[in-house]
Amino acid sequence: MSEFHRRNVTLGSRRILDFFRDKNERYWTLEGQKRALRLFHLAAKRVPAYKDFLKKNSISPAKIRTYKDFQLVPPTSKKTYLRNYPLEKLCWDGTLKKPLVFTSTSGSTGEPFYFPRGEKLDWEYSILAEMFLRNSSYGFTHEPVLVIVGLGMGAWIGGLITYKAFEIAGLRGNAISIITPGSNKEEIFHALRKLAPRYKQVILVGYPPFIKDVIDEALELDIKLRNLNLRLLFAAEAFNEKFRDYISHNVGIKHPILDTLNVYGTADIGAMAWETPTSILIRRLALRTRRVFKELFGFTNKIPTLAQYNPLFIHFESLQGEIVLSGSNEIPLVRYLIGDSGGVLSYDFISKTLSGHEISLEKASRKENIPYLSQMPFVYVCERSDFSTKLYGAIIYPEHIREVFYQKSFTSYFTGKFTLITKHDRSHNEFLEINIELKPKVRQNKKIQIALLHSITQSLLKQNAEYHYLAGFFGKRIEPRLVFWRYEHPTYFKRTIKQRWVKIETASPK
Repeated sequence: MSEFHRRNVTLGSRRILDFFRDKNERYWTLEGQKRALRLFHLAAKRVPAYKDFLKKNSISPAKIRTYKDFQLVPPTSKKTYLRNYPLEKLCWDGTLKKPLVFTSTSGSTGEPFYFPRGEKLDWEYSILAEMFLRNSSYGFTHEPVLVIVGLGMGAWIGGLITYKAFEIAGLRGNAISIITPGSNKEEIFHALRKLAPRYKQVILVGYPPFIKDVIDEALELDIKLRNLNLRLLFAAEAFNEKFRDYISHNVGIKHPILDTLNVYGTADIGAMAWETPTSILIRRLALRTRRVFKELFGFTNKIPTLAQYNPLFIHFESLQGEIVLSGSNEIPLVRYLIGDSGGVLSYDFISKTLSGHEISLEKASRKENIPYLSQMPFVYVCERSDFSTKLYGAIIYPEHIREVFYQKSFTSYFTGKFTLITKHDRSHNEFLEINIELKPKVRQNKKIQIALLHSITQSLLKQNAEYHYLAGFFGKRIEPRLVFWRYEHPTYFKRTIKQRWVKIETASPK
């Protein structure tokens, strides 16, 4: 066992888990600011690239004494910082001569970048994993739990870091068994049939659309999911509460607030933030009242992921609607623009906002049997601007269409996966094409397709003010055009982990 593990596997983890429950907002705020400032000074001293970056921006580290000073330090990004220096110069002490694991960004927004990490990020994620274990509605005992990791096990971070996190959590006395089938559905089904019934609880981990596929197909294969005390841990993509309820109902989860969790993570710095019972409850309360939702998040067109983060490990700020983070990896990131839009909220602000609308967070938590309310800070995250398309200037978000597929009348016909493309006809008129995946063995049904088009259009009219405005001028001209594809057709629905919800048209028609 490494020196890092000797120091941390047993000593600090349980204490931090207690902090999630016991520490107040002031503690988390002060710790976050103190540690962000400390990271800045360490990076300015020990990271050659960051030292040069500060020099080029005329920043003297000695003059950065307070947190207010720190907020004046220029932000970094892949474009302005990471891609401008050799990899080793970005690392602590300018060297790669240490045990490292490399993971790659997906490349969805440009050329892939390789991030090295050591044991630290795995250990940090293990605390999240143990928190999820402890919050189970089925009870936290030392009886064995099976974790099925359905995230990609290649060069991407999700599968490997999840495996390591649960492995480390198991070293702390939790009876955790792990199997890593990745995206191999047949292996997952085999594990659900042969292994899962031997365990008191089963945690299925994966990318939301992939997990939905697995659950839908497992039910068709007559796998008794409701007998498995199944819990779900998601990563890599946002989803709305209708999706959570739909999935929970299908597998027999009676307490979605405790038994589902979505991780906000990245190859850059691991599991940055995650849903907690507190954050899920707040999001569900906010969605009940439009005014509350707008006061918390400042807009009504997008439904953000609301997560909490641990300032002992990472610090978040918001700069003109963009998320800025500071955290220590083998490549330390200081005031780093991750590329996501969103913001940061305090527990006190959220509680007061809800109280102003006669909503008591404490009463709501007791009603939902939530064991405690954590006062860790919150970060809300919206899908990136490149995860949308435009139609006559109106921004079209996949989330406004996704929820249509959870309606009972459509779940037997469609997987819920689709790809949006804004195209142009021969007269150069714009139109929105929605490519939709059929379920296995399902044939096209004209009546259902007409009903689906109507439901999608109504959802856009109801939720997208820009689309609603355009409809008054263009009428049926802006009605989407639906194209249906057989299950796992390679054009848009390759058998991979991540679904591409938006595609850019590469050429105009001749």
